[in-house]
Amino acid sequence: YFRPRTMDMGRYFGIYQDGRLAAMIGERLGMDDFQEMSAICTHPDFNGRGYARRLTAILTNDTFERGRTPFLHVSHENPRAVRLYEQLGYRHRRDIGFWSLSRT
Repeated sequence: YFRPRTMDMGRYFGIYQDGRLAAMIGERLGMDDFQEMSAICTHPDFNGRGYARRLTAILTNDTFERGRTPFLHVSHENPRAVRLYEQLGYRHRRDIGFWSLSRT
C-alpha cells in the first residue's frame, strides 16, 4: 500500500506491536464533504486482534467530527473486510469496476 509519495495523499495511522507495524489505515481521496478511508490492512501475523476495527472506528469518528462523511472501497473477494465495515455502519452503495492495467 505504500509507494514513494503515499504519505503526500493524507494522514496515515498505525498500531505497532513489538516494534512491528501490525495494522494501518490512511486517508486518500478527499473532497469538501467526503473523505476516503484507505489502506486499511492488518499484517497476517496480527489478524484477529481487532486492530483494523479499532483504527477504522477511530478515523471514521474523527472524520465525522471534522464535518465530513467517510467512505471506502472494498473487494467482494474480501468478505471478512466487508463484514467488518458493515458492522461499523458502512453500507454498500454501488459496485465499481476495477481494472489493473500494464504496458505491453
